[in-house]
Amino acid sequence: MKFEKIKSILSTKNVGIAGCGGLGSNCAVALARVGIGKLVLADFDIIEESNLNRQYFFYDQIGKPKVFSLKENILRINPSIKIEEYNIKLSEKEIVDLYKNCDVIVEAFDKAEMKEMIVETVQTFFPEKYLVCGVGLAGWGGNDLIRTERFGNLFIVGDQLNETNEDDPPLAPRVGIVANMMANVVLEILLGKDK
Repeated sequence: MKFEKIKSILSTKNVGIAGCGGLGSNCAVALARVGIGKLVLADFDIIEESNLNRQYFFYDQIGKPKVFSLKENILRINPSIKIEEYNIKLSEKEIVDLYKNCDVIVEAFDKAEMKEMIVETVQTFFPEKYLVCGVGLAGWGGNDLIRTERFGNLFIVGDQLNETNEDDPPLAPRVGIVANMMANVVLEILLGKDK
């Protein structure tokens, strides 16, 4: 399929990104680069200097809300994309309200309880909707361990082993690999499998 055809199909699609940190910011940028039509972004956090090792932000954006800065960065890449941004901490109600019209939802939270909450919410309120989650991306190396598993409309990307913590932090290479694999899963859902 030629790139113009890919962009034509993707320009009609709407993807929700829940969390705009390492996974969410990099996944959103990858989708913007290939011509996704609309992104619905939500995050409540601000950019800290420590985020710059793996998140798609810049030094002069430190102290600013992630969701507004990500929108600004994406529009520099693809000014034709439509973006809805919400500077909020997502709960079940907001997930239902914000992502009801999305073709695919990308879960990009740090905390396990938030990951569990979005999975349960999507499966309860939108059982037909696709959800792509990232789990297991701490540290470095282990490329052969990173994979995608599918459970119905739920896709889990990562090694499902290496949970981030102070002694095993998330670093740009592994976070970027998982984020881009998540974006690639979104493309498979929206375009079908490639050869």
